[in-house]
Amino acid sequence: MSAPRLHPEFFIRLFLDGSVMLGPGKAALLEGIARTGSISAAGRDLGMSYKRAWTLVEDLNTMFREPLVESARGGPGGGGATLTDAGRQVLTLYREIEAASAAVNAERLAALKSMRPAGNNG
Repeated sequence: MSAPRLHPEFFIRLFLDGSVMLGPGKAALLEGIARTGSISAAGRDLGMSYKRAWTLVEDLNTMFREPLVESARGGPGGGGATLTDAGRQVLTLYREIEAASAAVNAERLAALKSMRPAGNNG
């Protein structure tokens, strides 16, 4: 997997139930964990503090029936983290929803961009 896009052109934030949200930050963290095998390394790659990354993992692990991330404490063999089958499935479904939504709205996004002043990237 490649490094996360920190400022995607198009992203989706899903409100699954009241305050339960799945969006680009949590998806990028899951991708980072899959790539690095470490919650702290994935958080660092995203500019998150150690505490923030762990808090998001705890949130992710309680959002669904099954945990999305399994972790092992450090020690002689070292620690680490991996996505569970449920974690891989949630990440895949989120990215598929995001890609399908972007594809359906490509013309609308282009129309919005065409309405911007020339040379304005902000």
